Amino acid sequence: MPGRREVLKALAGVGAVSLGGSLPDCLSRAVAAPGAAAGGDGSVLVLVRLAGGNDGLNTVVPFTDPLYSKNRPGVGLGRGSLLKLNTSLGFHPAMGGLKGLYDDGRLSVVQGVGYPNPNRSHFRSMDIWESAQPGAATFSDGWLGRVIGRSQFPDNATPAMALGLDQLPLALRGAGLSVPVIKDPAQLRLRPGPAVEARGRAGRDVVRNLAVQSSGGGPQASFVRNLTRSAIDVSRRIGDVLTREGETGLPATGLGRRLEAVVRLIEAGLSSRIYFVSLDGFDTHADQQGAHTALLRELSDAVAAFYRRLSKSKIADRVLLATYSEFGRRVKENGSLGTDHGSASQLFVVTPPGRGGIVGAHPSLEDLDDGDLKHHTDFRRVYAMLLERWLKIPAVPAVGKGFRPLEIV
Repeated sequence: MPGRREVLKALAGVGAVSLGGSLPDCLSRAVAAPGAAAGGDGSVLVLVRLAGGNDGLNTVVPFTDPLYSKNRPGVGLGRGSLLKLNTSLGFHPAMGGLKGLYDDGRLSVVQGVGYPNPNRSHFRSMDIWESAQPGAATFSDGWLGRVIGRSQFPDNATPAMALGLDQLPLALRGAGLSVPVIKDPAQLRLRPGPAVEARGRAGRDVVRNLAVQSSGGGPQASFVRNLTRSAIDVSRRIGDVLTREGETGLPATGLGRRLEAVVRLIEAGLSSRIYFVSLDGFDTHADQQGAHTALLRELSDAVAAFYRRLSKSKIADRVLLATYSEFGRRVKENGSLGTDHGSASQLFVVTPPGRGGIVGAHPSLEDLDDGDLKHHTDFRRVYAMLLERWLKIPAVPAVGKGFRPLEIV
């Protein structure tokens, strides 16, 4: 009976796999844990990083405060253009999609978020947010990386995944943890080799049948056969999902395509519980209005379409999305019709219905910290909520003691 080497040779001979590893590592680990998918009632967390320092003051505008227009005669937004949230706050006019989620009771606007002794360096502040260790001299692991190992998800081979990035974000780094980083979602599809690819589905059926019919060779050969069969089945399912163009309704923007991949992978039953994506470009030092408008529209439209698709698939209530940025911008505009690095800002959490709304007061425009908004909510309280209330993971190893979860979910 064929052993492990014979099975590999046979499969490689028809182009199904190669000893060089044509099966993507993240897929092989995902299919090696059958039944570990986040299906059923499993909660899923999607993190959207707004890299560059989003101008929170032009995102959620305190339009009744005269200090807003006084400090921003050039980049400030007129109250008539805003999407009103209440009698004193309004969304940027490009945020119609998020306003719809807010009106549906699904969007929480968490105001005044930051940390003590804020740092205005992009790199240092982002490391602080992603490590959840403001006082650390160096950073070796991230807040999620410290808690999403096999001790928390023992049956999940791939608990997290980063999409559309060149390298693993610090938030997902942890000792003994291997998180796949997929720059191009097409990498998730099994590459069967030219001989099988030329025969299409019939060729893949031949390879799968070979794996099923082979026997003997001990535990190693059995593992290879089971892995190959599972990889072909899962790859076919994922491939079918990823190639259904125009069916998700998400916009053809950078963030839209990344969230489209996320929603398709969730629908396909991939094992990951956490998905990480990023939207870059928020460092708006000059000519801010046009660039910021485009970025907020991309964010708003993509997130709204993401939830429309999830609702259509009847899984929206188990997928929570949260945004964050390394800092906000200064209250006073600069001389280039832009804004410079600040500190406190807001973040968004898309929740199950009925849990949305304004969380906390808008920071004062009069009581400032060296020209910046003061925070009143430590971001680690948001993280504690995401871990304990949503993913059901103890938060102390990630954020330390003393950070009571926000009462959102």
